[in-house]
Amino acid sequence: MSDFLPKEVREGLELARKRNLKRGSRLRVRVGEETYPILRSWGNGFALDRENTEHLRGLVDVFDGSRHLYQALIVAAKDDGHVMSFEFKRSTAATDKPPLDYDRPDDAPVALLPR
Repeated sequence: MSDFLPKEVREGLELARKRNLKRGSRLRVRVGEETYPILRSWGNGFALDRENTEHLRGLVDVFDGSRHLYQALIVAAKDDGHVMSFEFKRSTAATDKPPLDYDRPDDAPVALLPR
């Protein structure tokens, strides 16, 4: 069907589709000071708008709104025309507390009560 549509109409439809994907997703990728909206995500990767993201690789932070989900090492996987897909080489979930250097007993106190 897309063979019968004029080039301008096809480009307009593609822009509208990308705009709807950007609005519907709260997921973002942050690299340094730059932030890119995630159009689609799956278990071992995600897709971004191809514009200005061709150079993207290495260590990135993934956010859901303002909540830090994980840090990931990514590589470019596939170029689908207007969308660039990336795959994780590694992904580490972000936590709000530092890792323990020792095994914490189950009956350990949670807090210190003042006198």
